[in-house]
Amino acid sequence: MIELAALAVLAVTVWIVVSLALVLVKAVLWVILLPIRLLFGLLLLPFLLLKVIGIAIGGLVLAIVGPIVAIALLAGLAAVAVAVVTPMLPLLFIGFVVWFVLRASRPQAIAR
Repeated sequence: MIELAALAVLAVTVWIVVSLALVLVKAVLWVILLPIRLLFGLLLLPFLLLKVIGIAIGGLVLAIVGPIVAIALLAGLAAVAVAVVTPMLPLLFIGFVVWFVLRASRPQAIAR
């Protein structure tokens, strides 16, 4: 039982040492590559500003064009509905006539 506890302590110790080594390597690489990251940041800053401006313009265009597209979608939906219902009108008319004849041929209910 003591051996199992010793192995667990050893495993945790190895894990801590490896984690600290990786943190140290990450910190060293971060410091070494910092000037390069800053240089790329300064070179890419105009492109990032263009991207932000493009997003703002895109939002403005969406605010202007969005309602027009919504109206066009509603008109298209209405056209599709008319195109689907129109061929069914003769069948609906026949069904209405049959319903009306059957309803008229039933005797009237006597209300008390």
